[in-house]
Amino acid sequence: MFIRRMDQWVRWAAVLWLVLPSLLVAQVPVRGQVQLISRAKGHNKRDNSNVVLWLSPESSQVSRTSLLRDFKPAHPLRLVQKDKAFHPHILVVPAGAVVEFPNHDPFFHNVFSLFEGKRFDLGLYEAGTTRRVHFDRPGISYIFCNIHAQMSAVVLALNTPYYAISQRSGAFNIPDVPPGTYDLQVWYEGSTPDVLKALARKVTIPEGGVSLAAIHVLENTSLMPHKNKYGQDYDPSTYDPLYQQQQNPQ
Repeated sequence: MFIRRMDQWVRWAAVLWLVLPSLLVAQVPVRGQVQLISRAKGHNKRDNSNVVLWLSPESSQVSRTSLLRDFKPAHPLRLVQKDKAFHPHILVVPAGAVVEFPNHDPFFHNVFSLFEGKRFDLGLYEAGTTRRVHFDRPGISYIFCNIHAQMSAVVLALNTPYYAISQRSGAFNIPDVPPGTYDLQVWYEGSTPDVLKALARKVTIPEGGVSLAAIHVLENTSLMPHKNKYGQDYDPSTYDPLYQQQQNPQ
């Protein structure tokens, strides 16, 4: 009996020896500031929201499965259709997640994405119903409605739980990041791929956390009118007056 208990103690000691170091590594916040710069207006913007930043661990020992296991969004994964708009406009999800698209308007919608990222067409569905999409791989999906041209949203499916979306002030906070070396990537809807690629870099997160140097993001592209799912122009009679004004400023 004594020998058996000693054997169990030895096994538990061996497990603790392997697990304890990872338990003692404190997860830390990574904070920073984003500043959007408008090329068209030649000055800094007042609204610096909706810039997405994420950290991907450099170590090959960190598996995608273990990262996604820790990726637990704080809210249900939904893109709600209400008042001829998607809410929220930007949604970050773990790769492999299923996102709901409930219709809270009193009329039909037809949600689709036929460009980058996940390609799908949910067809017409009525008020009070919902459809679901499986974002089975990482990527950026631009979402539209085939009936209402002014409706748009973006879903970013990531392989890492370490991300943040900037506030209006430009402040961002990526919580609970283990110290180590990471690849930092930045995405903004109004910036071209070349601009965003230039912002990517490696960062080292020390114990105790870090405040990154200010990140200046050039807004150098406008949101151009898109085609419907058939590759044709939308019927102008379906445009809301505000949307028409935005597309044809005087």
